[in-house]
Amino acid sequence: MELKDELVKELTKDCKTQEDFNELFRALKKRGLEAALAGELTDHLGYDKHGRSLNSKRNSRNGYSKKRVTTSQGELELDIPRDREGDFEPQLIKRYQTRFDGIDDKILSLYARGMSVRDIQSELSELYGDAVSTTLVSHVTNAVMDDVKAWQSRPLDELFPIVYLDCLVVKVREDKRIINKAVYLALGVNAEGQKELLGMWLSQNEGAKFWLNVLTELKNRGLETVFIFCVDGLTGFPDAIETVYPQSKIQLCIVHKIRQSLKYVSWKERKEIAADLKGIYGANTLDEAEKALVSFAEKWDAKYPNISQSWQRDWEQLTPFFSYPHDIRRAIYTTNAIESLNMSLRKVIKNKRVFPSDDAVFKLIYLAIHY
Repeated sequence: MELKDELVKELTKDCKTQEDFNELFRALKKRGLEAALAGELTDHLGYDKHGRSLNSKRNSRNGYSKKRVTTSQGELELDIPRDREGDFEPQLIKRYQTRFDGIDDKILSLYARGMSVRDIQSELSELYGDAVSTTLVSHVTNAVMDDVKAWQSRPLDELFPIVYLDCLVVKVREDKRIINKAVYLALGVNAEGQKELLGMWLSQNEGAKFWLNVLTELKNRGLETVFIFCVDGLTGFPDAIETVYPQSKIQLCIVHKIRQSLKYVSWKERKEIAADLKGIYGANTLDEAEKALVSFAEKWDAKYPNISQSWQRDWEQLTPFFSYPHDIRRAIYTTNAIESLNMSLRKVIKNKRVFPSDDAVFKLIYLAIHY
């Protein structure tokens, strides 16, 4: 909206200091909000303030109530219009809303970056002054837990062709001790190729037994069919998956397998062995991959027999990707999709160092994903 010069001059003629301008902005915001609320009531009643209702028995105006609202110009006391029947629900500033101008969104956005409650309060103090306290920040972030619980229990689509499973480790304060806990993450790719985090769970250690609980919950929430699970080499992981999703294929992460294979190889030979392993997983067909594994064994078994034996032992779960076109192979033969998510989350988590509770972990990860 463009203001005429005469109006601007009239409004600002008595403004000599920054505080004068602040008071002007506060007054303008107060009048503007009250005018908008009055307009909402007019729309609700169906006739103007000084007009008459066509039906004398219809609802009517019933004065005002006072309400304090925190805004970017500080705290304002507003006159909120009321109706006689008490069914008017303002939308601009809702009945129980105490903040305006997106303060909550600013707080949640900063929290999602891993900032502490006190850091957020300090960051926003220049904008909102004393209106934003550490208590307010805590209240806003704690309110997110209701959203977290609703999100965690939401129904899932019946089909996700690909699901990646992985963990990341966080430090949590518990019983006056600081302990490591595993955050279990399930990342799905739907039929349209879009990624969706299906849920997150927390346990003291990563283990196949807890993964069984995770998979059972996914099944109970509606996920009936998964074509292929992409996982790392955790012992017992495939058994847990087969218990809940016996028809699904399991693809062990090739990158994890390579790292495991090179773990005890001398530095001088790592490059050569890595190239020979690429001849296995980089083959065009399963038949070519099997021949490459035989050739690898003939060349290296005398010195490193455990490598080929390990690949042979896990062969059934290392090779499902050969059944798919090359474009899809790149998406499923590693857990890079969820590793990338974990990397982004670790950048946020490292700012926290130690979480005061399990809920604090859930809040931060949820906000980091959604903001």
